[in-house]
Amino acid sequence: MGISSNGLCLVLLVGLVFSSLMVATYAGNFYQDFDLTWGGKRPKIFKGGQLLSLSLDKVSGSGFQSKKEYLFGRIDMQLKLVPGNSAGTVTAYYLSSQGPTHDEIDFEFLGNLSGDPYVLHTNVFTQGKGNREQQFYLWFNPSRNFHTYSVIWKPQHIIFLVDNIPIRVFNNAESVGVPFPKSQPMRIYSSLWNADDWATRGGLVKTDWSKAPFTAYYRNFNVIESKISHSFAEWHTNALDAPSRRRLRWVQKYFMIYNYCTDLKRFPQGPPVECRH
Repeated sequence: MGISSNGLCLVLLVGLVFSSLMVATYAGNFYQDFDLTWGGKRPKIFKGGQLLSLSLDKVSGSGFQSKKEYLFGRIDMQLKLVPGNSAGTVTAYYLSSQGPTHDEIDFEFLGNLSGDPYVLHTNVFTQGKGNREQQFYLWFNPSRNFHTYSVIWKPQHIIFLVDNIPIRVFNNAESVGVPFPKSQPMRIYSSLWNADDWATRGGLVKTDWSKAPFTAYYRNFNVIESKISHSFAEWHTNALDAPSRRRLRWVQKYFMIYNYCTDLKRFPQGPPVECRH
């Protein structure tokens, strides 16, 4: 199945999702928008704040977080992941609030042996409860070039996108008793760390430290931040138009490798209620 140009996808999605909203759009600068939070000298910002890198060695990984919190909007970040043998490493890029009843929207990139694809792990936490995993292979090598990973977060749904192609939609199912992230502002976080006890083939493949340091790169952070001055009803739009729904089906048919909604061993009494909604 063919894919329309990224520019067309961007026009369709941004026009659809934010047509009725007051928004503030700005391109980010890593010096202005993020703090390097851990890892000593391993995280770095350079090129005048236009590029950021995280590194992992046998001593420590590294991470950063946004200075601001966000409540609804579209957030884009371009990443180029650890190349070569990245087995055991995890590059996490996510939004999260704090506390035991935190909300969270996750991208996690699970490294693999050279030549094997990364696994893109997604999850949504609401009121401290996660366990809503969907996993995908990507249709490109994410370590060769930069690719854009985006979240559209609105009161009625969360959309995960890769290069403006939707891969997952998590709908608001509060009407059937499922909490939805809509009241806790979230910061943006990212980290590169060692998780060879579980990340690659369930922990069977360990990190090859002779290949360290492992490095991932970030650029072109951008936010379309929603200014909520309208009623909830004015936010109501369909999540995706027809071409975007076709792209979503394409990704889920050919590249999805795990969906908690269809895991009958895990949920023998039937899938969680939001899967049936």
